[in-house]
Amino acid sequence: MDPQYKGPMNQDVPPARPGEFVPLKVGDLEVWPPVVLAPMAGVTNWPFRTLCREQMEAGRSKASELKPGLFVSEMITARPLVEGRDKTLKLTDFGETESPRSLQLYGVDPHYVGEAVKRLVGEGRVDHIDMNFGCPVRKVTRKGGGSAIPARPLLLRDIVRAAVKSSGDVPVTIKFRMGIDDELLTYEDAGKIGEDEGCAAVALHARTAAQLYDGEADWSAITRLKELVTTIPVLGNGDIWEGWDALRMMRETGCDGVVVGRGCLGRPWLFRDLAQVFDGREPSDPPNFGAIVDIMLEHAARLTEWMTEKHAMRAFRRHSTWYTKGFRGSAQMRQRLMRVNTLAELEEELRSHPAAEPFPPSAMRVQRGKTAGTQKVSLPEGFLVDRLTNATPPEEDAAAMHSGG
Repeated sequence: MDPQYKGPMNQDVPPARPGEFVPLKVGDLEVWPPVVLAPMAGVTNWPFRTLCREQMEAGRSKASELKPGLFVSEMITARPLVEGRDKTLKLTDFGETESPRSLQLYGVDPHYVGEAVKRLVGEGRVDHIDMNFGCPVRKVTRKGGGSAIPARPLLLRDIVRAAVKSSGDVPVTIKFRMGIDDELLTYEDAGKIGEDEGCAAVALHARTAAQLYDGEADWSAITRLKELVTTIPVLGNGDIWEGWDALRMMRETGCDGVVVGRGCLGRPWLFRDLAQVFDGREPSDPPNFGAIVDIMLEHAARLTEWMTEKHAMRAFRRHSTWYTKGFRGSAQMRQRLMRVNTLAELEEELRSHPAAEPFPPSAMRVQRGKTAGTQKVSLPEGFLVDRLTNATPPEEDAAAMHSGG
């Protein structure tokens, strides 16, 4: 990679040495490189997942029997899945070539979580189930769901136990945050519960719920969790914006793999870069605008295949913002892209921009996705009073469809 594209935090990161890193084992699944695509609502549907997977395949130096990472679906809520609601079932779609099939499940009630896992496993829909205990969204936490659940460790234990008990040979992993805020950190207990209840791995987003996506992730918490959880893999999540960040995180924390979220928004070739750096090579330079247009049009076409063109173009608008961020005149371009309604209109607008324009170095680490400030976490009244002894599930409407973690 041209040095201008290496972010300042990674200037002195050396390439991976042969044998320095090993494949990630999650149950019977073994993947290389040790990278997981984080579930993101409205983003990690099968069109985007397959695009990221293909980029990672392209970055691997040689064919391998190991699968190229894990690419997790957007979040599925347990109760509507059990009740067979069409919209929820649609979100469980996988592309024909997807293997392994990783799905993120969210639930607040052990009964529905157990039944949902039974359905997913019994119908042969999945090869891996990840569970979300990191969502910081106010409408979820104020009912006691999402990242509030680990504050009640007995409830967390019951939910995880129900999932693992119903999963058969399908590995279950859990993802959580450091805690509610700096005064109430729960990640150590959450990690041990995952290990004790039979999870195949645990993943920590090294921010609190109060931080949302603000500031820098505290990788030292990943180090601490790795010291405590010793029999299953520990994955680190937070601030993987370029391939070198993954090497730096694993070296600094000792974690067994990395989870990539916002860093790949509008940058699916990040997975190509990750494959290259884990193989000990310099990552390729980012694509120029013309090559990015080709990726965008392929992405949009796959979305259209999965849904109607009208809905696909509407869903793709946020992706257009991420893909074009940082390019010359991109603010005005994005205003026009927000009005396209067909694939033809999208292509016409994108092809009007100079194809040869190189990727701007200033856009290498520009933040994308959720970035809005911090918050005071909203919890149900009295939620923390008996938190260590109360295993009562929160109200079911806390299981709203939200991404996060």
